[in-house]
Amino acid sequence: MITQSDLTQITAKGIDKISLEEQLERFAKGFEPLNIVRPATVADGIVRLDDTELEASVQEYERAIKQGVSVAKFVPASGAATRMFKDLFSYLDNPADLALLSENHPVRQFIEQAHRFAFFPLLTTLVDTDINDIDHRRQHAVAVISALLESNGLNYGFLPKGLVHFHRYGDQIRTSMEEHLVEGALYVKDSSERVRIHFTISPQHEEYFRKQLDAAIPELKKTYGILPEVSFSFQKPHTDTLAAGPDNRPFRDEEGKLLFRPGGHGALIENLNEQETEIVFIKNIDNVVPEHLLGSTVRYKKALGGLLIKLRKSIYNYLTKLETSSDNSLIDEISTFLQDELYVQLPDSFKALGPDQKAEYLRTYLNRPIRVCGMVKNVGEPGGGPFWIREKNGQESLQILESSQFDLSNAAQKAVFNSATHFNPVDLVCSLFDYKGRKFDLKQYTNPETGFISEKSYNGRPLKALELPGLWNGAMASWITLFVEVPLSTFNPVKVVNDLLRSQHQPA
Repeated sequence: MITQSDLTQITAKGIDKISLEEQLERFAKGFEPLNIVRPATVADGIVRLDDTELEASVQEYERAIKQGVSVAKFVPASGAATRMFKDLFSYLDNPADLALLSENHPVRQFIEQAHRFAFFPLLTTLVDTDINDIDHRRQHAVAVISALLESNGLNYGFLPKGLVHFHRYGDQIRTSMEEHLVEGALYVKDSSERVRIHFTISPQHEEYFRKQLDAAIPELKKTYGILPEVSFSFQKPHTDTLAAGPDNRPFRDEEGKLLFRPGGHGALIENLNEQETEIVFIKNIDNVVPEHLLGSTVRYKKALGGLLIKLRKSIYNYLTKLETSSDNSLIDEISTFLQDELYVQLPDSFKALGPDQKAEYLRTYLNRPIRVCGMVKNVGEPGGGPFWIREKNGQESLQILESSQFDLSNAAQKAVFNSATHFNPVDLVCSLFDYKGRKFDLKQYTNPETGFISEKSYNGRPLKALELPGLWNGAMASWITLFVEVPLSTFNPVKVVNDLLRSQHQPA
């Protein structure tokens, strides 16, 4: 099945034969279903802060920054913006008179409201007619959209979301990458005035990112008095996964070569593992707002950071004590802490252990990476959310699960999924060092059983794609987790271009 030519191909990607065979086995046997118990809710896995608690958490974070805690921001930004412009691409393939389209058709909305987009001034210089006039725009819709998407125009059809201009400030316009830099200046500025931000990007976009960054940094330094330290990395080639045919045999392209596909954002756990700061915030590239709306976002980012710092202090303290003591009073104190602060009920089997065994269990349980995750109220957005699952040892744990991890043909699981009160906006702050100041190897805290297999196609041929456990899903399955309710005002993603017409993305 695997030829010498295949071995040469996989070696070049940094994949070994054993890993390849394990992937093929996955296609055949699938993944074990999770024992999903219930959705996490306020007071059962989700913390809701009152005003006093919010302010105390903000102050806790600001104190930690002054004391020299190292912080950074990690932004997955490798995806192309193709899906953002899907409707516009379809229109170019099959143009029609806009008057024949319904008033709420996305292409008609785009053309008729084009003057409201931050990138509109750039478009006006690329189209050979006065597109400030709405009638001219309607008549030249193809030219306008072509100027937006194609390489002889703004080239947004090729560029990633991070380089699409999202917001306008008078004569100035900013890409979503620049907005992340501005936002970072407001909550990841350390005691030395440095702002560390790391973007994961695709190699073909690096030149474009660096060019935009070089243009943006002087103004950031001048306006915010910061020292930006921006770094980039690529998804590792060895995290690509093999595609399989419907018969679970390796899928081959027209030249007979094995076909590999990106393993999904879960592959970025390796990029996160390379970060050298103690505390890392994670946020998606398309979830930004203009400066005048940043107040709530920054406040809650600091609050999440403060909660993490407080939680980490308690955990470090207990781990230090457990080095020299297995006293019953300490065991009881830690058990109460887990229940009160993390909503954790230890498994029934814990009660039967002796003092030393209990201490060892708690040492192992507490000495793990920590994440505090913002959760917004569920208003019907597609995507994952916070749930409780039961591990094989009987211990319940908090997880962020996607719909693909549920068997929605099962009435009980569907009911659990539909009863979720909150949604995952990808708003995390993580602690990556242990209580002795050593970096965790994050690859040791993933759950390989939380990947999934999806149905795709290649040049019209059906195939199966193997998705790695998601970055904030199974790739962080074995982390200590706390969920915190954050307001909807902190979640403003741009999934399609017309989302930029929402008030949250318009000038003050």
